[in-house]
Amino acid sequence: MADYTFYTNPMSRGQIVRWALHEVGADYEQVLVDWKDKPEAFLAANPMGKVPTVVHHAAEGDHVVTEAAAICLYLAEMHPEASLLPNDAEMADYYRWTFFAAGPIEQCITSRALKFDPSPEQEMMAGWGSFDRTMTALDQFLATRTPERAWVCGERFTMADVYLGSSVDWGMTFGILPPKESFVAYAERIQARPAYKAAKAVDNELIERMRK
Repeated sequence: MADYTFYTNPMSRGQIVRWALHEVGADYEQVLVDWKDKPEAFLAANPMGKVPTVVHHAAEGDHVVTEAAAICLYLAEMHPEASLLPNDAEMADYYRWTFFAAGPIEQCITSRALKFDPSPEQEMMAGWGSFDRTMTALDQFLATRTPERAWVCGERFTMADVYLGSSVDWGMTFGILPPKESFVAYAERIQARPAYKAAKAVDNELIERMRK
């Protein structure tokens, strides 16, 4: 049995977790989830019926992890040999920008895709404030990245880059994020990662099969 069972659909946020699995070199078995016929074992693991879902077959028993950001951080913890965890000096940026992506960026991209933007009166209740405020904050941060400090935590690529990078990559691919110079440069850096390319190749092939 593989170390992980990975429930996914290639046309989903499962692409984020596949990239993370490849970055840590995890031994995993994929189970493709059909939206109209979800496997019983999958629903038992995650009653929400959402992908990605990972079941870690650890020595002490199975551990279920859901939510893409949580799965990414969990994989980094389970595979310290991959060197994707932050050191003490990197921890603030690591957690801040992972959860900025999981919160404001995810929410503002979704609201924009659904053609809903909060009114000025509603912005206090909206966790992302507004699309423009979120984009400005992200741009100001990524604009500080340099060739010597290209990643979220500076010189080193960490799991925070998998999650934030996936958000930027997805948003730009679908034309929701504006093509700001800092966004384009960051997207190009993550797209050059061998693990990114390997994971995307798997999902792209699966998508092509589904379309036939």
